[in-house]
Amino acid sequence: MQTATSDEQIVERALTGDADAFGEIVRRWERRIFALAYGMLGREEEARDATQETFLSAFRSLRGFRGDAKVSSWLHRIAVNQCITRQRRAKVRNEAALDDESEKDAASFAAPLDILPSRVVENSERTIAVRRAVNSLPVELRQVIVMKEFEELTFREIADALDLPLSTVKSRVYTALKQLQMRLQKFGNEAA
Repeated sequence: MQTATSDEQIVERALTGDADAFGEIVRRWERRIFALAYGMLGREEEARDATQETFLSAFRSLRGFRGDAKVSSWLHRIAVNQCITRQRRAKVRNEAALDDESEKDAASFAAPLDILPSRVVENSERTIAVRRAVNSLPVELRQVIVMKEFEELTFREIADALDLPLSTVKSRVYTALKQLQMRLQKFGNEAA
């Protein structure tokens, strides 16, 4: 019985000249990195670009990967940095992180046929409210909440990816959840 090849073993193969090895890393992590980028940026096109840049950057710096952290933590850190860079550029250009396109995307999720249309609208409005609330958080809170709640990373994995103390990550997640709760209660009161 063959055991699965670890990410670190695949990186080793890539470093020794295996042309297909890095493609395997991309295939394994592309969806998760895209989800992280989309959660942080809120726009599909921006998230796709950030995902592509993440893997290009990882490939360029492959020789610098020392194995101190897991490949997943290394990729998450590169992705977070890509997203932060994009957010700074967008801020300079005065672009909004959430626009009509992301609202349209949120409303276009397919629903099973047995769900009432009113329920679909309610869920769509809730999705838009959550996305708005997450996007309104400061960057340092948004990145930890996306990684914890949407990417389902452990506190340790987030700490490794962001190169932060574990206590700081826990504190930021707690603060982000409290702020989200307040923002969503405000939305609930406005919708009522």
